[in-house]
Amino acid sequence: MQKILSYMRKAIEDYDMIEDGDKIAVALSGGKDSVSMLMGFKNLQRFYPKKFSIIAVSINPGFDFFDTNTLKNICKFIDVPLIIEKTHIKEIVFDIRNEKNPCSLCANLRRGILNSVAIREGCNKIALGHNEDDVLETFLLNLFYTGSISTFAPKSLMDRSGITLIRPLVYAPEKYIRKFIKKSNIEIMPKCCTMDGKSKREDIKELLANLNYNIPSVRANLYGAIRRNLTSWKLDENKTN
Repeated sequence: MQKILSYMRKAIEDYDMIEDGDKIAVALSGGKDSVSMLMGFKNLQRFYPKKFSIIAVSINPGFDFFDTNTLKNICKFIDVPLIIEKTHIKEIVFDIRNEKNPCSLCANLRRGILNSVAIREGCNKIALGHNEDDVLETFLLNLFYTGSISTFAPKSLMDRSGITLIRPLVYAPEKYIRKFIKKSNIEIMPKCCTMDGKSKREDIKELLANLNYNIPSVRANLYGAIRRNLTSWKLDENKTN
């Protein structure tokens, strides 16, 4: 946990992610990243100079095998309030729309519902569990598939709702998160999406692993280029709708 906390605290302080009195909706999917982030926040509350509160919010997309017990056990163990929001995302994306590439629509629907829940619960911030690997993969996905040089920002304000998105794991490599979960014997929720392992992101993940094998400095070089050249990583005022 100490290593995860150090990555989180550096990102939080670099981008002023937390202020006194914040109420943060922590997006809890049940995977290793969101569980590590939630536990990190709980530990951070004990010593961080700025006082804040947290709730865990899980979006149930509507799959029959969505394991709510795992989520409940995690939150009960660390004493964090949990809200599980049942939705019809699976029905909309797979049954009604029958999307061939469903990930984008699914992500947009989940974000919209998460935002609505955060507003309803009086939160002013939402924490998402994107790690360093996600930053690099998104950068390459945008470059290769849309021709744009961009990735998500560590901190951004959503104009319409006034909610601020924060991503406190952006400095944390996925391998350290995986190691923390394994070493701590933490039970995470099995993946329930039928697209897991079949998306373009998985292809990029494999490409990045191969590049890293042949060019050991490639991750550091890409990450350095992102931090030096993308204005969304430099400005707290970066906004999104």
